[in-house]
Amino acid sequence: MNPQSTLNPSRALEGVHGVHVVPHSPFTLEETNQNGNFSQSTCRTSATGANQLLLMQWAWQQRPACLRPIKCSSHGDQHLAETVVNVLTSLPFIALGFNAPRKNLNCKLYANSLIGVGVASSLYHSSRGNLRKYLRWADYTMIATATVCLSRALRNENSKLLMAASALLLPVRPLMVSAVHTGMMEVAFAKRALKDPDLRLAHTVHKTSSLLGGMLFIADDVFPETPFLHAGWHLAAAVGVRTCNKLLE
Repeated sequence: MNPQSTLNPSRALEGVHGVHVVPHSPFTLEETNQNGNFSQSTCRTSATGANQLLLMQWAWQQRPACLRPIKCSSHGDQHLAETVVNVLTSLPFIALGFNAPRKNLNCKLYANSLIGVGVASSLYHSSRGNLRKYLRWADYTMIATATVCLSRALRNENSKLLMAASALLLPVRPLMVSAVHTGMMEVAFAKRALKDPDLRLAHTVHKTSSLLGGMLFIADDVFPETPFLHAGWHLAAAVGVRTCNKLLE
């Protein structure tokens, strides 16, 4: 036996009676010895398992959009000055969280979530590289968490099913969760302002800042290379949050 045949198992088995070598076969071979005769059977278990795996992969790829994670970009902040401005305009959310009313547990959770929004935003804007997209996800998720906490602080009688669904979708569809609970807050704010004249000025400021913030948010997405649009959205959102805090006083 030469060295080449020793290193090559397929050549080493050549010539052995009853053995048939199939190179790179994806199936399992079974050898049975009956009355001195070898019979070869192909095991279908591995083929069935492969088909089941492909079916599961296809089903996972066809899952609805609400179960898919958000796609976070790792780009943004075109230069150092924009990074500095975005971090500085994230800090008001931390201040708003420290100054928010804490009269009960739900209010405390909301106040702490505002602090989390400011911290997550600051970390995202100061980050670089591949870590940035994960911090973008944390930023979106923290914003959604704050809207859920505010909704609960304003309406303790919220449906348990709604809150459970919000908690389930929070990590994968934070923007949708934010939209639902922000809408609920807007309705509650409008109703309270109609009944309480002292809230009408705050509600007017809130509507103006929310409209401006929405426009800046869309513009930042449509024109990502335009500097300081995101910082403008930070400031508009901070004003809107400040007026929301009036509802909890």
